Amino acid sequence: MNKSELIDAIAADAGISKEAAKKALNSFTENVTKALASGDKVALVGFGTFSTSERAARTGINPQTKKEIQIAAKTVAKFKAGSELSGAVDKK
Repeated sequence: MNKSELIDAIAADAGISKEAAKKALNSFTENVTKALASGDKVALVGFGTFSTSERAARTGINPQTKKEIQIAAKTVAKFKAGSELSGAVDKK
């Protein structure tokens, strides 16, 4: 499912226009992004938690030249699925 298909599904489920669904989805993604950028977590009970994690600097190898390179430390976004989402996906 891509973004436009998700917007169509939200509009149909909520009985709202596609434009309103697009605004709602964009607001959600912007607010999650802002929260993560400021170091906060976003927890949606049953669905999952968006958070950040620090990756330390490390030494890697350039596959073309086989020379060592330094990979800088960085902050990455991560998502941990909640119990309801995990249960819905697990088809056992």
